[in-house]
Amino acid sequence: MACRAPCAAQWQSHGGVPLVWIDSHCHLDAPEFDADRDAVVARARQVGVTQLVLPAVAAFDFDTVRELAHRHGFAYALGIHPLYVMQAAEQDLTLLAEQLQAHRDDPRLVAIGEIGLDFFVPGLDAVRQQHFYLEQLKLARRFELPVILHVRRSADQLLAGLRRLPVAGGIAHAFNGSAQQAARFVELGFKLGFGGTLTYERSLQIRRLAQTLPERALVLETDAPDIPPHWLYTTAADRAAGQAMGRNEPAELPRIAQCLAELRGWTLGEAAQNTSANVRAALPRLSAC
Repeated sequence: MACRAPCAAQWQSHGGVPLVWIDSHCHLDAPEFDADRDAVVARARQVGVTQLVLPAVAAFDFDTVRELAHRHGFAYALGIHPLYVMQAAEQDLTLLAEQLQAHRDDPRLVAIGEIGLDFFVPGLDAVRQQHFYLEQLKLARRFELPVILHVRRSADQLLAGLRRLPVAGGIAHAFNGSAQQAARFVELGFKLGFGGTLTYERSLQIRRLAQTLPERALVLETDAPDIPPHWLYTTAADRAAGQAMGRNEPAELPRIAQCLAELRGWTLGEAAQNTSANVRAALPRLSAC
């Protein structure tokens, strides 16, 4: 089933009621947006994407995501991504703790993230990843914040860490695990993030999860500029011929939501209402942004 594309007016309203979308995971600080970042934000708002959550990936962008969140009225998270732990130092964990302390009363600071484990990319030190993951869970407990988790071939190990160091829930970003693993995350108070991968007809497991998980478990995300939906994808042959991959951006979220709505039998209005409420439940501070 290919997702049909509603017109912009449908994205913006349903039965005359404006739709409000939350992109629960967007890397607006990425260099891919340097040339037109303000225009990217404007396009998102034109289709009703009024709130973005901007997770940091390393100490070098702690200030950047905070400043972007305050400039545009968005939310942010601070953390060290598993793909960056090889370049990180112990002092970065100290800096993270200092930043969390300094900004603990900032309502736009909604989580610790993006943190987690990645056992897909070769060459990463699993022990070092585990160390940074567990230390950041300790910080989440200390500052009573939810976490935004990077989950790639690591669901069981992440769950083991959460059982050892329980936190105040959060979001398992770009979830691609099994139904059993999904259920365990939900039992621990987590929501599961669905984005561009949902739009591919061959993503059978992810689409099945999106269709069958409890309504309260689902949140939407773009992970922009990464994980482009199918309408932005170009094949290897196309890229070899010089055709670039379309850049993902938060304005794509309502069309991704259309895919979720079709799988669930929801209206677009229900998709907007349900997923936005779920993000706010996962990240309670978001309601004050």
